[in-house]
Amino acid sequence: MSNFKTLSVALAVLGLMGGTALAAWFGFAPIGKAILSVGGGGFVLFCLWQAVTMALLGFGWWTVAPETERNLPALIWGRMVRDSAGCCLPFSQVGGFLLGARAASLHGLSWSVVTISMVVDLTAEFISELLFAAAGLLVLLHHVSDGSQTLPIAAGIVGALGLGWAVFHLHGKALPVLVRFGERILGDWAKGGFTGASAGDLASLYSQSGRLVAATAVHLFGWIAKGIGNWLAFHLLGADLSLLDALAIEGLLHALLIPAFIVPGYAGVQEAGYAGLGALFGLAPEISIGVSLLRRARDVALGIPILLAWQVWEMRKLRTQS
Repeated sequence: MSNFKTLSVALAVLGLMGGTALAAWFGFAPIGKAILSVGGGGFVLFCLWQAVTMALLGFGWWTVAPETERNLPALIWGRMVRDSAGCCLPFSQVGGFLLGARAASLHGLSWSVVTISMVVDLTAEFISELLFAAAGLLVLLHHVSDGSQTLPIAAGIVGALGLGWAVFHLHGKALPVLVRFGERILGDWAKGGFTGASAGDLASLYSQSGRLVAATAVHLFGWIAKGIGNWLAFHLLGADLSLLDALAIEGLLHALLIPAFIVPGYAGVQEAGYAGLGALFGLAPEISIGVSLLRRARDVALGIPILLAWQVWEMRKLRTQS
């Protein structure tokens, strides 16, 4: 096992321990009671809304794809596999990116073109995430009297802006950086899969600013959809939270999660983020942590069937090629 994988697993274990300790501190009983109050119908609705959100994010990927590779169902499916892998498998988020690209390529798309369009799509999503988080920070400032409470979040957003500037500054170098990072995660599985992609191809997609702006707008709607799902989760658990505040919590949560992208599934970090942000918005900790656990249950309920279906398709492709 590489040092990177060892670190990733260690952080996941520490995160799980931290999340368990946090739940124990605020009480397993009230958290469990809050989660069970959702009911089967509410949970199904929560899962269905997430599926709609995934489809919207897949449309954002389609927006930046070249004309010859614009297969909307394949890219939506790739997005579903990407998100499911990031939530359910012991990979960091970059591992999920590569598995999503692999899933999309199984449906007739060029592997090299899928990977470079994924990089441009990630750029658009990152820009929209920063805009969404900044709007959330403005909402939070109206809720707190002491501005110093928002300093860690503001620092995270500023750091993310710096990272975004670096990605744009690197331009063609962004793809090989992502590729090398992903290969460290997946090892021999992804070896040789990126030979068809080039910095020139990536620069060509980046030069189509209209598509990048359109994809950013689509992803911004995707973040709003995620925020609506967040609002739905809080209301299913009985919290009296406005839609605007729920959107703000979603944006700020992901700003806090940016530095923890190496932790598989943001284990423990997500729960701590929810607990801290919920307190700033006047929410009981058992409700905030309950929302985090409800999201994890939703991710598993959706993610496992998606990953199993992807594996079945993968095996069929292998049999056809043999």
